[in-house]
Amino acid sequence: MRAVLCTSLDGPDGLTTGILPDPVPGNGEVLVDIKAAGLNFADTLMVQGKYQEKPDLPFVPGLEAAGVVAAIGAGVTRVKPGDRVVALVDHGAFAEKAVARERDVFPIVDAMDFETAAAFPVAYGTAHGGLVWRADLQPGEVLVVHGAAGGAGLAAVEVGKAMGATVIATAGGPEKVQLALDRGADHGIDYRHEDVKERVRALTGGEGADVYFDPVGGDVFDASIRAIRFGGRIVVIGFAAGRIPQVPVNLLLVKNIAVTGLYWGDHRRRHPDWMLEQFAALNRWYAEGKLQPHISHRFALDEAGEAMRTLLARKSTGKVVLVM
Repeated sequence: MRAVLCTSLDGPDGLTTGILPDPVPGNGEVLVDIKAAGLNFADTLMVQGKYQEKPDLPFVPGLEAAGVVAAIGAGVTRVKPGDRVVALVDHGAFAEKAVARERDVFPIVDAMDFETAAAFPVAYGTAHGGLVWRADLQPGEVLVVHGAAGGAGLAAVEVGKAMGATVIATAGGPEKVQLALDRGADHGIDYRHEDVKERVRALTGGEGADVYFDPVGGDVFDASIRAIRFGGRIVVIGFAAGRIPQVPVNLLLVKNIAVTGLYWGDHRRRHPDWMLEQFAALNRWYAEGKLQPHISHRFALDEAGEAMRTLLARKSTGKVVLVM
């Protein structure tokens, strides 16, 4: 099979395309013939050796893929050859074939094509996990989504609306703000030209937001903790801005607020039953037309390096997908 290989921890420059033996599924495993794979910010960290998971070199990057079940190992009962599925892996999705654990393979609804499916699991799983598991977002609450034109951010806008929240989207630039508004956000803030803290306060009558979904960190986190309602929650997803902020814990005390984190991928190991329930809910919302994954760029497998550069340069919105 053809596969993208990370041969050095030099980011996109350390990637090449090579030929590897087809993988064989073992007990409880599923072999997927991959049609498309989603690119995530975590992939760009992994190929620099900066991610939580650090596979030995050389390795095949990629965390999520969509395709057709080609073969199953002993003990597999939920899927069969020929099924259309999405698959989550620790790494290995940037290839024509990959093996995934059965618990990490989920069916695709009939209306979803493979490219859309490849853009779905990590972004929408992270959005749902952050807002449902960690923030306990309630109907009628005010949700602020930072980085709202990115993969997880844009998904969080849609998930927040599906849960009945009023959504304020922040993004860098008018085009990105407009994309979030087009996907259902009630209000938009361009944090390149507007003061996030003051705009959130103005939009909430001075009270601040109930929940913040933050994959950005840096200055927008600092603004969030200053413009949050009594009893509010901030869900930390990542640090795309590059600066990991420090939490002034005295504000947690006097405002009775909570700052919590979500490392969504770890739930695959710790709470596989949660994942099944999560994808059932997300598939239902997709079938109802409440979720519309946005793909701004598509690349061929041997263009994985350029795909990562596009993501790192913030030229993309929504998701970037590799098409086999």
